[in-house]
Amino acid sequence: MCQDLAVVASEVTEVDVGGRRLRLSNLTKVLYPEVGFTKAEVINYYVRVAPLLLTHAAGRCITFRRFPDGVDRASFFNKRCPDFRPPWLTTKPGPGEGGQGIDYCQLNEVAAIAWAANLAALELHGPMARSSDLDSPTMVVFDLDPGAPATIVECAQVALDIRELIEPLGLVGFPKTSGSKGMQVYVPLNSPGTHEGAKSFALAVAQLLAKRYPKRILASMSKDRRSGKVFIDWSQNSRHKTTICAYSLRARSRPTVSTPITWPEVVSGAEGEHLSFEVEDVLERVDRLGDLFAETATLVQELPRLAG
Repeated sequence: MCQDLAVVASEVTEVDVGGRRLRLSNLTKVLYPEVGFTKAEVINYYVRVAPLLLTHAAGRCITFRRFPDGVDRASFFNKRCPDFRPPWLTTKPGPGEGGQGIDYCQLNEVAAIAWAANLAALELHGPMARSSDLDSPTMVVFDLDPGAPATIVECAQVALDIRELIEPLGLVGFPKTSGSKGMQVYVPLNSPGTHEGAKSFALAVAQLLAKRYPKRILASMSKDRRSGKVFIDWSQNSRHKTTICAYSLRARSRPTVSTPITWPEVVSGAEGEHLSFEVEDVLERVDRLGDLFAETATLVQELPRLAG
């Protein structure tokens, strides 16, 4: 399923990716200094995982977080697709600043992903809606953010609380690690809906669980109350918000990945088992398990009304 991209460690290298000719530069530059992980290795990872990543990122307005000098140096978010993009790379208008729309890059083919990786776009962030219908989210996301000393262990416990609440409503959720401190649970919709409806549902779930488990869960954005609790960030369902894409790298000290996981793994994580995956872990999992997130692109579900 995953194929290596052969690159040569020269200043500028031309390669063929999916029938496109790309000029790759500074391939020996180390982007993860702690482990010596280079730009060539970043590009190779993204090309290998592209068949899965495309399922979830294609057709969406993707925001890049770029680290041109590595994860320990300055970064910037890149929403507007650069003018120097190749002529074959398509763009679509999406939410901008101050109500003004901007053109985003569309990562609709393997070469587009490789091109983005060559820009040191280590992190890929996507919205809940496809660019063909910006007003209709295809999923609801529960973004679980732990306040120290809470960790991903507590996030796994909250993910199980969410599952316990939504399953009697006939909804299936899909968990993944954020690749950073937390975790997300996605509820695919792929049916008519609105961002306001998705956000209201996520808020209702967060408030119900915060009321049920006030010592562990927080539904308020107040950071001074977050210590030791998991904040269920329901606001990520807003039209202008984005969340880290499945299979995206993260800009941590090591090349961790936002990784789809199984519910049994969440159970183990809630009991303290390690839930952090790096590039080689993810490629091995993909070869062994396939795309654990595949159904989020196709499963049709509708949101019920939740009484406060």
